[in-house]
Amino acid sequence: MSQLIVGKRYARALFEVAKERGTIRETEEDLIAAVETIRQNEKLRAVLMHRDFSKAAKLNLLKELFSGKVSDIVLNTLLVAVDKGREAILTMLPDEYIRLANEALNRTQAVVYSPFPLSDEEQKAVAEKFGELTGKTVSITNVVQPELLGGIKVRIGDHVYDGSLARKLKELEKTLTQNAM
Repeated sequence: MSQLIVGKRYARALFEVAKERGTIRETEEDLIAAVETIRQNEKLRAVLMHRDFSKAAKLNLLKELFSGKVSDIVLNTLLVAVDKGREAILTMLPDEYIRLANEALNRTQAVVYSPFPLSDEEQKAVAEKFGELTGKTVSITNVVQPELLGGIKVRIGDHVYDGSLARKLKELEKTLTQNAM
């Protein structure tokens, strides 16, 4: 079975337990923190992925690192995955969990491309505007792309809203080229 499918199943199971307990947001934060620790610590990742380390050693290491620092349901999810030999899915869990949490909490992620970093006020204004458009609470990730020249481009899921100066100049050039012929 594909690692991606297995990762989604574990994330869904974790989400369902968090939903029952009313801890969707807290569980999301704990899961992200735990997985970021694993991603950023090359030695920890190496131990978890190495076949020569016993399950018991891996489980004890996770308990030592995360007991009292993340919720029991997040820790148990990590432990079950390692116990079943599914260490490779650990770093996949947050993406699917966040997708499920966003759906349940009526929120969405937006990537806002701009030629310069947006201020907090500008990010808030963009989030509010696109919140009205989508009917969801919007979280913004700002990516700087100087080649946009001005304006912004916003990606929410599969939708791209392009209000950049670079796009407008390309459209103008296309119109002028067509009219010149």
